[in-house]
Amino acid sequence: MIEKKILLTDCPDDKGLIAKITNICYKHQLNILHNNEFVDFETKHFFMRTELEGIFNEDTLLEDLKYSLPEGTHCRLIGTQRKRIVILVTKEAHCLGDILMKNYYGALDVEIAAVIGNHDNLRELVERFNIPFHLVSHEGLTRIEHDKLLAEKIDEYTPDYIVLAKYMRVLNPEFVARYPNQVINIHHSFLPAFIGAKPYQQAYERGVKIIGATAHFINNELDQGPIIMQNVINVDHTYSAEAMMRAGRDVEKTVLSRALDLALHDRIFVYKNKTVVL
Repeated sequence: MIEKKILLTDCPDDKGLIAKITNICYKHQLNILHNNEFVDFETKHFFMRTELEGIFNEDTLLEDLKYSLPEGTHCRLIGTQRKRIVILVTKEAHCLGDILMKNYYGALDVEIAAVIGNHDNLRELVERFNIPFHLVSHEGLTRIEHDKLLAEKIDEYTPDYIVLAKYMRVLNPEFVARYPNQVINIHHSFLPAFIGAKPYQQAYERGVKIIGATAHFINNELDQGPIIMQNVINVDHTYSAEAMMRAGRDVEKTVLSRALDLALHDRIFVYKNKTVVL
């Protein structure tokens, strides 16, 4: 049966890598629909994303690539079927609402399996879209206890990605390790500026002339995971912290949905706490 799949390759840079990869695809009688590549000349590392069509013998293809490419090569062959996400929320609706609406009218092609909140505020919004909403309250629990309950509920849905749509709790290292490069967060500043709580207040106190938002994968360092997408808008001395927050919400929701779209289309490589987007 003819299928479409995406081949993601990263390896130490070397001569002839594009030719080697495309020749192996030709040997397997696979048609290349689209191809992008990038070389990081500082680290001498090569990245390539190849959209393929044909009849796949996945094990043999990956073995041929491993044999022909340099030691330290990573190759992944990914199907193009619709991906599944679980969204985590607290009380703010703008990022969640943007994803729900874009999914509703087809701008984001994703299955939203469930939304989980540590407060119940957004249940009505979610259920209007016929999506399950689960309350996993943190009240009376340690962070580790709460994150364990959260992970158990998430795992019921086996998502490809977990989206933190203004989820306002820090997740513990055990939770982070459970979902490597699968948890996408939106932070309401142009990182690495204004890490942590109340970034708009921090920005106001510094008299900034731009504010922004950053979507990133989470790691064990607060707001310091690999950056996927960023954007900014101009502000000036007339903006209060509250006005910056209101203006920033549009940037936050746009940056998060664009980052999610990149992940859904398998365009992101994570390498040395950075991303390459092809």
